Amino acid sequence: METRAAARTSPVRWGAAALGVLAALLGLRVATGSLPVDALPNAVRDLITLSVSVLVESLPFVFLGVLLSVLVQVWVPSSVFDRLLPRIPVLRRAVMSLLGVLLPVCECGNVPLARGLLIRGLTVPETMTFLLAAPILNPVTITTTYQAFGWDHGILVGRIAGGFVIANLVGWLFSRHPRPTELLTPSFEASCRAHRDHPVAGHRMRRSALGFAEESTAMLPALVVGSFIAGAIQVGVPREVLVALGSNPVWSVLALMVLAFVIAICSNVDAFFILSFGSTFMPGAIVAFLVFGAMIDVKMLALMRTTFTTATLARMTAVVALAALVLGFGVNVLA
Repeated sequence: METRAAARTSPVRWGAAALGVLAALLGLRVATGSLPVDALPNAVRDLITLSVSVLVESLPFVFLGVLLSVLVQVWVPSSVFDRLLPRIPVLRRAVMSLLGVLLPVCECGNVPLARGLLIRGLTVPETMTFLLAAPILNPVTITTTYQAFGWDHGILVGRIAGGFVIANLVGWLFSRHPRPTELLTPSFEASCRAHRDHPVAGHRMRRSALGFAEESTAMLPALVVGSFIAGAIQVGVPREVLVALGSNPVWSVLALMVLAFVIAICSNVDAFFILSFGSTFMPGAIVAFLVFGAMIDVKMLALMRTTFTTATLARMTAVVALAALVLGFGVNVLA
């Protein structure tokens, strides 16, 4: 029981800290409400606007992901996964990567859902595969990408096929780890063990409420921090520098990957955002933006840090970045 209590102490503290920060921001807003907008420097105004935009855009999907996580943890029997998933590890990960077709949640909401899958007993590589593939292989993302680009230059096909291959590549690489539980943070690994060894007693509705509170207090502080970092980086990185690199087949891919990392835009609408760059950047750069940004960005890293160690995230980011580079170069060659 001590392990279980320790596993929950950190999320509760983080939740209290997040509420404190929110109260401070509201107090600051009330205190400065009468001040003219022009009294703030342009950089500060841009930072606030961009950070709040990322936060507001992501918040509904995070809560949706938390609800799905609670659904998986409390209402779906473990035998369902045993019956539906193949026995062969490679095929299990392939099926997990396609689970996003049934769960149209963007990358923000997939983090709490992935946590629920881990608590439910799925392996770390299987959950990683789902986490990276689901933001791309869901019907909303596929539909918006088609509406933005159609079949032009293989952008839609490159995004779907590239996302599937890269996610399964990452899952296979991490499946080679001799002790996969070491890829998780000690606190979350302890939480998984506590849920397994000492299941929460009581009615399902009570367990659902406790699970929702626990996941929310773990996710919201990370989301706030990630949104602020995304806004700060966007203010500090001149957009003109990225656009100037757009016509080069190599630098264009790198430039849009950097943009995807810092802009931290939802995978369900990123195709419409990057559509305005279509006449400036090469098709491979756009595909790299759509694939890399849906899997890895500053906001996602902040959210995933609640579950995976820093070393794990560094290796994951490196593999996804290199694979997205190769994908972007390949599309440019074929185009």
